[in-house]
Amino acid sequence: MAGWLFVGTLIVALVAAYRPFGDYMYRVVNGTRATVVERGLYRLIGVDASVGQTWGVYARSVLAFSAVSVLFLYLFLRVQNRLWLSLGLPAVPDHLAWNTAVSFVTNTNWQAYAGESTLGHLVQMAGLAVQNFVSASVGIAVAVAFVRGFAARGTPRLGNFWVDLIRITLRILLPLSVLAALVFMAAGMVQNLSGGTDVTTLTGATQHLTGGPVASQEAIKEIGTNGGGFYNVNAAHPFENPAAWTNWLQLFLILLIPFSLPRVFGRMVGQNRQGYAIVAVMAILATAGVALTVGFEVHGAGTVPRAVGGAMEGKEVRFGVANSATYAAVTTLTSTGAVDSSHDSYTALGGMMPIVNMMLGEVAPGGVGAGLYGLLVLAVITVFVAGLMVGRTPEYLGRKIGAREIKLASLYFLVTPTIVLAGTAAAFATGNNATALNTGPHGLSEVLYAFTSAGNNNGSAFAGITVNTPWWNTALGSAMLLGRFLPVVLVLALAGSLARQRPTPPSEGTLPTHQPLFVGMVAGVTVVLVALTFLPALALGPLAEGLS
Repeated sequence: MAGWLFVGTLIVALVAAYRPFGDYMYRVVNGTRATVVERGLYRLIGVDASVGQTWGVYARSVLAFSAVSVLFLYLFLRVQNRLWLSLGLPAVPDHLAWNTAVSFVTNTNWQAYAGESTLGHLVQMAGLAVQNFVSASVGIAVAVAFVRGFAARGTPRLGNFWVDLIRITLRILLPLSVLAALVFMAAGMVQNLSGGTDVTTLTGATQHLTGGPVASQEAIKEIGTNGGGFYNVNAAHPFENPAAWTNWLQLFLILLIPFSLPRVFGRMVGQNRQGYAIVAVMAILATAGVALTVGFEVHGAGTVPRAVGGAMEGKEVRFGVANSATYAAVTTLTSTGAVDSSHDSYTALGGMMPIVNMMLGEVAPGGVGAGLYGLLVLAVITVFVAGLMVGRTPEYLGRKIGAREIKLASLYFLVTPTIVLAGTAAAFATGNNATALNTGPHGLSEVLYAFTSAGNNNGSAFAGITVNTPWWNTALGSAMLLGRFLPVVLVLALAGSLARQRPTPPSEGTLPTHQPLFVGMVAGVTVVLVALTFLPALALGPLAEGLS
């Protein structure tokens, strides 16, 4: 009952925030007036805010900004031992610095290290936390540019990336993060520049407790669906997640922007009901993901789990089975990747669900921005399939889905499965699967989870596998780069193709895309595509383990 109350109040809060917060974001991304600070930044980087960009220029801007970000963060990590507030920690090794820089720039936040024993406070604040802001802004900016492709009237312009980046960061992410950080500090979350304190434990031993700017990083970690933890155990650490109500608040902050962005979509295309249809698909898939994850863990197979009312291994006892499983489902349905329990200790089928959630493409509701444009691509594929069924030219929001559009949408969908399955195969072919602590189906699940998390830019870890090696850091870093920027280029190319079209008036053969039929079709296409692509791999891993 406590678990359902936890989820129920979360749903009510998200429903209440959908319209006002979505309308606020719409005003931010569509406004024409700039603040004094924004105008100063435009002059500093030499941007004319009144000039829109074609999809190619927009894409090159995204790639250039991200490339500079990777280089800067890599160098920052490599020289951290010479910086203020390094806490006496050495420079980060080259392969780990590469992996970490790529991870935070791609909004993945995969961590192959223990934060409190690897990174100093300055790197955490000026390196990782900054990328938490701008990588989230990039995702939202790309989503807004994609929606402009549907809303355009024969113009190739998709807006200005630099304007979108600055406005989203300063007007949406920063104010929310400041407010959330203050609440987290009031709850008991650590926020200081202390090198740590030695304390005596109940058993008489001495333990070093590391301090740091935790609350500020925790806020944007959740709001930007980043997920990188200040401490090694992430949100299971009491300094990062002090109480059950902060556990609830973290999930609300994770879901707030992704679930509100469909409102922005509806307002921009001039049909709020289109936004309701998209958010309904998100809600259906999210509800199924949460319910199945919680159900498998609460009704875990075995005498002991059934006797204690759930599989408690690996769970945080402050939160219990249901709340921990809900947290696991939400952070893998989005691109957050934060954890408050050990996914490797879940039951076989319970551990399968976070993998499946990521394999859906993280569109329920997905990461900030990435979830919206991912689901809109699936909507394009759906109307194309529906058009084939009735023998008519498929249309979505007045745009015809022709050969070019469906090729771009299909390539978008194929990128991540190719990365995940090829990466998993490469790990076994080269013998690097030996770093997994388990063999058999569970060992396969550990390797599959790692590449699924990296390829989908999620960042959560299954645990039970050592990935801080040159091969793993290089392979997963490459998966994160390709999994982030290939889809971004494809979705912007699709936006450019749609923007050049003149809107086509609806006819008798046009499929209504705001009704329950279409909602069910998009959800069905999403599940079927994932099942056809990943079922063989799941059958050899978590399904084989769960059914044995």
